[in-house]
Amino acid sequence: MTDAGTGLPSGLTMAWSRPVGWILDHLVYRTTVTGRTNVPTGGPVIFAGNHISFLDGPVMFGAAPRPMHILVKQEMFKGLLGRVLTASGQLPVDRRGDRAALQRCKDVLDAGRCVGILPEGTRGSGAASDINGGVAWLALNSGAPVVPVAILGTRQGDEHLDFVPRPGRRFHVSFGAALTLARRAGETGRASMDRAAQDIRAALAGHVQDTIQLSGQPLPSAGDQDLTAVAGDAGR
Repeated sequence: MTDAGTGLPSGLTMAWSRPVGWILDHLVYRTTVTGRTNVPTGGPVIFAGNHISFLDGPVMFGAAPRPMHILVKQEMFKGLLGRVLTASGQLPVDRRGDRAALQRCKDVLDAGRCVGILPEGTRGSGAASDINGGVAWLALNSGAPVVPVAILGTRQGDEHLDFVPRPGRRFHVSFGAALTLARRAGETGRASMDRAAQDIRAALAGHVQDTIQLSGQPLPSAGDQDLTAVAGDAGR
């Protein structure tokens, strides 16, 4: 479902999907949400979350104080699940690198909406020790602030990357202080991208560690990596 004339996901997609996200967070699971006041109340926002489970995107979606369109690997857009993702306004991305998906995200941000991305690209420990360049490209080219999002509890200990938590598990989602990035005079595009990516990585990693200390909820062990890259190095 798209808005006529823009090609962007229809705003109507949020009318049903946001309540479903809230139900997932607060009725199926027990999610504590902190830092909502750190999210700008208007204008475009990039939500950048750490990645430990396939539930991270839906949990972040349900916890956020504003609706967002999340980048989801294109392989998920098949069958019934694909129809649900499309109907809820999510955005497909080729995990091998996808400039078109990033441009569509920029169009969404230019329209004053919010985009969600899991910039680590692969499910792992969630410590944000490395991120891909897509989120830096979006931040620099849209001017949208980046809000780091710590997501804890969706996977614990040595649980498999595909593990589905039983209903009632406690999750913790925390929204950190917004970070605004811009190109500097005399700085090359390559240098701007590298600096922005490092600043975002440091902000996300630091916020994850702060949230662990405040919540007492640890990250899981890294486990095997699942190739779910979000936008790869597209746009570099």
